[in-house]
Amino acid sequence: MRSAVVCTVLIGVTLIASACSLALGDYTLSLPEVWAALINSPDAGFAHTVVVEWRLPRVLAAAIFGAGLGAAGAMFQSLTRNPLASPDIIGFSTGAYTGALVVIILMGGTYLERAGGALIGGILTAGLVYLLAWRQGVQGFRLIIIGIAVSAMLGSFNTWLMQSAKLEVALSAAVWGAGSLNGIGWEQALWGGLLIVALLVGGSALGPGLRQLELGDDAAAATGTRAEPVRLAIMVIGVALTAVVTAAAGPIAFVALAAPQIARRLTRSPGVTVAPAACMGAMLLVVADLCAQHLLPTMLPVGVVTVVIGGGYLVWLIVREARRRI
Repeated sequence: MRSAVVCTVLIGVTLIASACSLALGDYTLSLPEVWAALINSPDAGFAHTVVVEWRLPRVLAAAIFGAGLGAAGAMFQSLTRNPLASPDIIGFSTGAYTGALVVIILMGGTYLERAGGALIGGILTAGLVYLLAWRQGVQGFRLIIIGIAVSAMLGSFNTWLMQSAKLEVALSAAVWGAGSLNGIGWEQALWGGLLIVALLVGGSALGPGLRQLELGDDAAAATGTRAEPVRLAIMVIGVALTAVVTAAAGPIAFVALAAPQIARRLTRSPGVTVAPAACMGAMLLVVADLCAQHLLPTMLPVGVVTVVIGGGYLVWLIVREARRRI
């Protein structure tokens, strides 16, 4: 019941922040005007173009992409039983960014081509980290340490790619690489939304197996759960969720790290759960984008705001864990 209440409140906050994002801007609208534009009222006029064609895809993408990142973070943190195991910490976001960057610089690809490159890059990175971390099973702390190392190497490779590219391509890739929703249109919002919903449905089907893996491989095997196939399937879905978002908006950092743990504390659940994490991720990204657009002296990429929020949370988490060990 508490989880349901928390999810309802988070969805409500997301809707309020979305309404503010639709109303605010150089062409400011009232909430009744926003509603009239959404229902395509005859009196809407130019407001319909502003709200439906320009602002609504960005707001929908922020909510859907945030939900995807929150769910991906919950999957990895539950799988490894470690609050630091999120795609942006263990290198999967960097691998997806590398794949998309190769497509942008070498091919100048469309969104679907970038999505394919990001998915391939993320899966190859996940496979490499998984193989390097394998020692008669995958232990969460080893996975994180190896993931950080692989992420650092891929970061150097990404820097080399940027320096080797043409100036205009490198500049556009750099802006996109900061994590930005500025170029989001209906193509990215619709395709990204469909892919993320399909992946979330697949992830929910693996939910019982994920719960069993939290008890350990031996306990999961005793209940009839095949640990490695379930673990690999969850990793693929988590990487795919991260890759879809990265292909559209760049590597938006720290949402996948912070959302599951904040949701866990609000719901007071014994472990990380996917649905509250997805709702929290959606709320965080919509609010962060609202702040990036309208509440700061100058408009910034949303990734800058999420880095500030997530970085502060990461410092608090590290200090808290250190005090607990002492």
